Parts: sequence; C-alpha cells; structure tokens
Amino acid sequence: MSGDGAQPPVPRLAATLLVVRDDPFEVLMVRRNDRGQFASVLVFPGGVVEPQDRDEAWLAHVDGAGGLDADERAVRIAAIRETFEETAVLVAEDCPPLGDVAALPFLEIVRTHGLRLKLDGLVPFAHWVTPERAPKRFDTHFYVARAGSDGVAVCDGAETVALEWAAPAAIIERAQGGERSILFPTLSNLRRLAESNDTATALEAARRRPHFTVHPRPEPAEGGTIVRIPAETGYAETEHFYSREG
Repeated sequence: MSGDGAQPPVPRLAATLLVVRDDPFEVLMVRRNDRGQFASVLVFPGGVVEPQDRDEAWLAHVDGAGGLDADERAVRIAAIRETFEETAVLVAEDCPPLGDVAALPFLEIVRTHGLRLKLDGLVPFAHWVTPERAPKRFDTHFYVARAGSDGVAVCDGAETVALEWAAPAAIIERAQGGERSILFPTLSNLRRLAESNDTATALEAARRRPHFTVHPRPEPAEGGTIVRIPAETGYAETEHFYSREG
C-alpha cells in the first residue's frame, strides 16, 4: 500500500534477455536513452509484453512451447522481440540476413523469412518485481540464451543509444569504480552470470538453480536509500546503496 492508502500500481509483465557468447565469455548490454524512468542506464535488452506477443498465430512459428502457459509463452516471445528491436540480434533457428525490416511487425518478419523462435533456448535466469512504492512497476522475467552464429548487434537509436558486448566481470568492475548507471537488479544478475566462465556453464547453472521471485525492499538511509533483498534469493550481495546525489 502507498502512503495515502491507495493501491499500488499493478506491475506490467516484462522480459529481459541475457544474450551470451564465448571466446571470450561476454554478455550483450544496451544503454537506454535519456528519457523516462530508466534514463541512460546500462541494462540487458528487454521490455514489456505487448498484445502482439500473445497472438495465437505464434504457435505455428515457435519451438519449445509445449508445457508453457500463455503468459510464459508471451514473455519469452517478448524477450526475443525486444532484443531484436533494440539490438538486431535475433535468437532464432538458422536466421539468415533479414535486410531492412524495421517497419514490419515482428510476427510478420518471422513468418516472411520462415524463421522459428526457439522458446526452449531461453533458460529462466531470474524474476524481479518492482517495489510497491515505485510510480511504475514491472514484473520482470530474466532469461539467458546463447547468441546466434551472427551475433552482430546494432542499437536502434531510439530506446537504446549504445550497446556493447562485455565480460560480466568488466561491467561489475565499472560499477564498483563508481559508474552509477548500473541498477541493482542488473548488477545482481551480472554477478550471478560472472560465476560462470562460458555459455554452456551459464546455461546449465541457470537450469539447476532454484528460482525465487525477488521483491526488493527500499529503505531510507543517511544520504540516500538502501535496497535490500532476502538472502534466500541466492545472490551474493543482498543490499545496495543509492546515493541521493544520483
């Protein structure tokens, strides 16, 4: 409940994809534009589930949907779609060069090129829900997937203004060095990813790991805010300090 007794906003279903590759072991990161709630932050590609992600027509163009309910199927499609829209990286079977397809709906792109999205190629990695007091809330499912053989990434220039392939440990080092654009959920999952040395190990670790829904708890602190998460979530760090200065 918020301080005035009003019900907190219902979190929007969202998806984030950790696309990883080897030699060296790296993850794809994007930098958001300077507008909105997450201005200029460095994150994994992703976004909210859209109505198009729930279209039953997808069943003819996906593999690995058996056993997934409608929400789980939609959130995995959203993870692939958002990653493609933001970075041009498409997690799909035998993906050929697509040319200029920016104006086409994602389902039409997949249908026209005879692609198949491998939903079972996305391994659940984490699940975070924005605190109740936040003005905008997201129920975000994180997945990890192996990059395709192409792996050529290009930012869209709208939602994302830059991107990079980077070793998880290198991004963590930047955060520890004072880069403030890396939020606690991103940093926590980078630390978890850095426990692996290659893609196969990261995927297998995600398959074996018990999964918890993380509900971060922000608390006022001198000079800013401390965000805490329960120890049973399995993360190495269970609290993070945000300075009031930014």
